[in-house]
Amino acid sequence: MATMITEECINCGACEPECPNTAIYAGGVNWELNGESTAALSNDFYYIVPQKCTECVGHFDQEQCAAVCPVDCCVPDPNNVESEELLMGRAKQLHPGKEYAELSEATSHFRKV
Repeated sequence: MATMITEECINCGACEPECPNTAIYAGGVNWELNGESTAALSNDFYYIVPQKCTECVGHFDQEQCAAVCPVDCCVPDPNNVESEELLMGRAKQLHPGKEYAELSEATSHFRKV
């Protein structure tokens, strides 16, 4: 599932530079994908674009936004439940030409014991 930022967000911005997919935007900022700009999903606090979120699958063993959030407001989005395969496919679409290692405990939270 995509990760989401709850209304408890304090707008510190710690999460934004940590996202390997540039899926996190400040409130009121339009988001961009494939050269197209789309209206902000939130005007009040940071938000994560589900179409760009891979839950860091292929990159890290945990969502980097959640790892750095001081108020624990980066949480799984129950409205966007997605499989590891779908998230890895999205990562490859977002980063064409990037070589990805085999999914493992180091590159997917789905593989953690």
